Amino acid sequence: MDNLNTWSLEWFSLSTLRSFTWTNSLFLYLLAAVPLVFAARWVWHYFFNQKLPVAFARQEVRSSPLAMVRLVPELLLALVTILVLLGLARPQRSNEKVEQWTEGIDIMLAIDISQSMQIEDFTPNRLEAAKNVARDFIKGRIQDRIGLVVFAGDAFSMAPLTTDYALLNSYLDELTFDMIETRGTAIGSAVAVVTNRMRESESKSKVCILLSDGDNTAGNIDPLTAAELSAAYGIKTYTILVGKEGLVPYGKDFFGRPNMVENTVDETTLRKIAEIGSGEFFRVTDQQALGQVFRKIDQLEKAEIKETRFKDTSDFYFIYVRWAIVLFLLWLLLKSTFLSNVLQD
Repeated sequence: MDNLNTWSLEWFSLSTLRSFTWTNSLFLYLLAAVPLVFAARWVWHYFFNQKLPVAFARQEVRSSPLAMVRLVPELLLALVTILVLLGLARPQRSNEKVEQWTEGIDIMLAIDISQSMQIEDFTPNRLEAAKNVARDFIKGRIQDRIGLVVFAGDAFSMAPLTTDYALLNSYLDELTFDMIETRGTAIGSAVAVVTNRMRESESKSKVCILLSDGDNTAGNIDPLTAAELSAAYGIKTYTILVGKEGLVPYGKDFFGRPNMVENTVDETTLRKIAEIGSGEFFRVTDQQALGQVFRKIDQLEKAEIKETRFKDTSDFYFIYVRWAIVLFLLWLLLKSTFLSNVLQD
């Protein structure tokens, strides 16, 4: 629309006029008075203030459609007034651009893939439930670097800190219980690997989310010692303990019925790691609660989003002023030449 020719009639279409922001909208209200003023002026001039120097008989007075031509100057002056009011109302269009950015947070997900994560007190099991909520968590992040550490009897970094969330999701899809042959749960080793990955990070906020279903039973690094080293590097640690206590389903018997096994949970280690890491400890016993925990962490660890607004404003009053000047010159031509007499005779 901004590329229209100055003399295009599209400038007077209702859609174009509605698209403007009117800086001095008071002048728009005056538009309603223009036709009333000119109508009153015409009535006064032709009915109450008209002097005929010569008397004519009624039969000698003839009316002609051409007599309406004498109204042309009045109409032109009315249009000039309307156009000037439109110009004074100052039509504008604003193109506002918003640029958003965030400094981002570095987050490492440490996920337990030990054999006990196959227990089916979550649907379909603990590991798959953890993978599902991790995907949802990643989906809600913006410009944060996220990495992935997995552990069982040992621990290793599966994905470095990255903003390639599609790559992270593909790594989550590949998680299986046989990725680490060493049995057990090496929580201390997992925390150490996380620290090693994040120690050179220059991010103002570094977070570890550690998810496991048991106590430390493997590895050569004490979990609390590893937690203290992690805290020294400014890493905030959230720990999530998954699993129910008592009888839980684990695999199927010969007849396809679930095997029920006794499960015990020791939350002491994970609770102390969270305390040392200035984070929080969460205990969840079902998939819904696990999802709520990740959503809470998502809200707690939101990077501040900053924005800059650029507003580009264009004026269009000159379009209507140009039309007003042209019509005003035409009005002067009609009033100041012999054409004026022709129109009034």
